[in-house]
Amino acid sequence: MARIVAAMALTHSPGLTGWFDRAPEEQQKTALRALAEMRQRLEAARPDVVIAFSNDHLLNWPINNTPEFTVGIGEEHVGPADWYDEWLALGKYRIPGHAALARYLVNEGARRRIAFAHLRQMQFDDGISVPMHYLNPEGRLPLVPVTMNCTVPPIPTPERAYQVGTVVRDMLHAYPGPERIAVIGTGGLSHEPGGPRYFWVDEEFDRWFLDMLKKGDHRALLRECTLERMEDAGSGGTAELNAWIVAMAFTQGPADVLAYMPAIAWRTGTGMVVWNDLA
Repeated sequence: MARIVAAMALTHSPGLTGWFDRAPEEQQKTALRALAEMRQRLEAARPDVVIAFSNDHLLNWPINNTPEFTVGIGEEHVGPADWYDEWLALGKYRIPGHAALARYLVNEGARRRIAFAHLRQMQFDDGISVPMHYLNPEGRLPLVPVTMNCTVPPIPTPERAYQVGTVVRDMLHAYPGPERIAVIGTGGLSHEPGGPRYFWVDEEFDRWFLDMLKKGDHRALLRECTLERMEDAGSGGTAELNAWIVAMAFTQGPADVLAYMPAIAWRTGTGMVVWNDLA
């Protein structure tokens, strides 16, 4: 039986690598401290594999055929995708996959009425590249990427994201291998990529959302953090927090909020959290 050994979530703004030094120095220091602590906690958990939940920025699928969830099933993952490497200021990287676990998610998901799409060669932009740069920089930890639709209506609701998280959690507990698994959710916080509020951050929403995570009341968060409320805090971007909610389903109790920055220079509210109590 596999074991969940870590759960965490963070922003994946391309500014965290592509134009990091445009933010105020104190925000840079705060972000680096929090990211270093996340990496230390991840290493201390000694995972055998990382499952990263992110969103697809219409890179892998066209706008008229965007699956709800997609699993990368490759033996190896290569990124960033062409063009994104220059934008993100990152060189090409290679991370081993865990094809057996990835295929298990697809097949077992179908048996449990979750239709995961799958790709042998998944392309990566900031959604996976930025977290892996900071948390898995040598590409030592095998990766199973799971992307979700947070862009094209109908977008999954937070309740749906949490439900999928609980099903995947149960599936992993039933996985016959002995793997130690770390779960990472990436996306958010408030931002509106390319929209009229591109140079704006909803600090009030961000701090409210993080306070809800600190309280650890999952039912209250799902009741109050509606998709409409996320869209009001930044259309087309804030709903990426559904990936955090998937990760939250692997936990119980409050999250440790390691950092928050209303980082307009990075075009997004920027935060990092870790859960200590796993479900």
